[in-house]
Amino acid sequence: MGATIDAMKRMVLASVAWALAALLAGCAWTPFGGDDEEAEAELETTEQIIYESAQSSLRSNNYRAGIDKLGRLEARFPFGRYAEQAQLELIYANYMARDLEAAEAAADRFIRLHPQHDHIDYAYYLRGLIADAEGSGLFDRLRPDDAAKRDTTNARKAFAHFAALLKDHPDSDYAKDARQRMIHLRNVIADSEIQIANYYISRGAHVAAANRARAVLENYSQTPAAAQALAILVEANHRLGLDAAANDALRILAINHPDFPAFDEQGSLVLEETIRNRDRSWVNVMTIGLFDRPDAPPPLRIKHPEGYVPPPNAARPTEATAAAERNKPWYKRILFMD
Repeated sequence: MGATIDAMKRMVLASVAWALAALLAGCAWTPFGGDDEEAEAELETTEQIIYESAQSSLRSNNYRAGIDKLGRLEARFPFGRYAEQAQLELIYANYMARDLEAAEAAADRFIRLHPQHDHIDYAYYLRGLIADAEGSGLFDRLRPDDAAKRDTTNARKAFAHFAALLKDHPDSDYAKDARQRMIHLRNVIADSEIQIANYYISRGAHVAAANRARAVLENYSQTPAAAQALAILVEANHRLGLDAAANDALRILAINHPDFPAFDEQGSLVLEETIRNRDRSWVNVMTIGLFDRPDAPPPLRIKHPEGYVPPPNAARPTEATAAAERNKPWYKRILFMD
């Protein structure tokens, strides 16, 4: 019996000794103390190397390489020192690489995750640039004068993004440029509405044309397109037989835009040239304007209230200018040349 107990004690002691040995061996492979700090320093060095390499690619305009490196940095160090900066720079890199869908997704993600970031205004600004760029292709950039003829969905979206930047960050470094871009976008949108209104009026949809013109006056009254909108409203109401409404619009046009080029020296609105250029049929074009001329109303004279004295308009054509127009060679008149 005693021998059995002694044997059991030896087995227990052997097991304890084996466990202690295994524990000590494990401790030898576990990085405590200084080894932990060295590993952390190595990771920080690796993160910095990747970030600086990405910066080098961006500075050399190698945006695809920069995007790959920034993505790798974010994947390996999602909570690292450069993680948020990498997310912000991914917006710019994708925008410059013309991957606008990825740039927009990166901007929306950054704004959602970091609404209080020190450079959140930059993300808002880039989002506006991206939306504006989405509305134009290569040929559109080569011919910016045709901007009003394109779909303005993205222009409206860009305008809203810039407006959000100015609302939340009015003192941003990007506020001044955003305001200038908003002025341009507003003019483009207003011009697009005028293009649509002219199309409607050329197709005889005078009510639709008048509604478009009113929308320009209500929403974009400070744009150069406002004068054109009033002229369209005059013509649409005249063709609808709404003489009082046409006269009201004509008076507003004369008072606010006395230098409108369609006014003659007597202050009447002459729409003949505008209608010729807009409504010419193929027969009229092929016959150099001799046949099938578009129907144009006579000069529309303003009916002012009794006792009203209209202000003088120095910008209206003088008698000399009118005489020069009458004496223009026949081929220039037919071809509508200056």
